[in-house]
Amino acid sequence: MTIETLEIRMYAPWVHSLKEKRMIVKSLIAKIRNKYNVSVIEADDQDFHQSIVLMIACAAGNTALADSTMDNIIAFIEANTEAEITGILREIR
Repeated sequence: MTIETLEIRMYAPWVHSLKEKRMIVKSLIAKIRNKYNVSVIEADDQDFHQSIVLMIACAAGNTALADSTMDNIIAFIEANTEAEITGILREIR
């Protein structure tokens, strides 16, 4: 069994309040959870308006399946938010 984690850092320059950021983050987390059946949390920068950090964990039978799932999640995030992805950190265990 393979466990892969993915940390995605995003920048959303149009966000001007924590309430606005929370709406965006909660919506994105719910969509990812429902579509890919993975664990997702907002991991860092919770007090900064324009910075979003999501941590995603996926358990799969093999490394290829975990990589494929994470690649699909990255493409999904790019397609479903206007935020710019500024960093991606992947780790396989």
